[in-house]
Amino acid sequence: MAEKEVGPGKGGSQEISLKDKGNEFFKAGNYLKAAALYTQAIKQDPSNPALYSNRAAAFLNLAMEQYDDALAAFQIAVQYNPQSAEVSRKIKRLSQLAKDNKRAQEVQNLRSNVDIAKGLETLKSEMVSSLSKMDPRVYFLLDKEKTQTDKFAPVVNIDKAFESPHTHSNCFSFIRQYAEDFFSRAASLVAPKSIISYPQVWKGQGSRKWKHGQHDGFFVQFESPILRKLWFISSSYEMGKTLCRDPEVLDIGAHEVLPRLFKEKLSKS
Repeated sequence: MAEKEVGPGKGGSQEISLKDKGNEFFKAGNYLKAAALYTQAIKQDPSNPALYSNRAAAFLNLAMEQYDDALAAFQIAVQYNPQSAEVSRKIKRLSQLAKDNKRAQEVQNLRSNVDIAKGLETLKSEMVSSLSKMDPRVYFLLDKEKTQTDKFAPVVNIDKAFESPHTHSNCFSFIRQYAEDFFSRAASLVAPKSIISYPQVWKGQGSRKWKHGQHDGFFVQFESPILRKLWFISSSYEMGKTLCRDPEVLDIGAHEVLPRLFKEKLSKS
């Protein structure tokens, strides 16, 4: 938090006024405005260490986006007040936040590079001929180094999973345990809409309202510790043949066919 005034400096009452205004904005959560006022106050009294610390604290609280500004401000603050325990604590905190942000960026880059939708085109063409007789299945990506993949099937048929809330819950518990026991790194569910009695995710209201028409089709849900994706590929019977449309990305938080299979990987603190 912002430091209290340690005494008037060269800037006199104007410096105190700017700092007090900065403190008010800081307490209100307007850290950008607070930082601007502290900067003005520094111009009036460049030898006041509290102002540099307060400005650095304001930059630090501008969420995860102002690391460079915060670090530069702290470096200046240390020069004017090298013995400040509060500044040292904030520098340590900033360093940890920078590491966490780097990890988050790495995860985001990995997510961006996973273009699963490209593989849906092949799946779509395969489903055209078998949609009416296709059973829901979960395809697991097993860890070859930890699992004897020749003994454990990477595909599990879950044709009874969507009959009722009870069967849905039991199936979910089973496949989640299966993924854990056999060191699965990712999984993909493929399920025809026509066989799903529960959950009928296309009948939600409010934020869960279905916006993709009433066509038949199938759901594809991808699961991994760092990424979850859901698509719906609608289909229709026209001119004597089944046609599948382009995959539509769904909000998995609103329309998930199965709950999260893997424990989410979070950045270590």
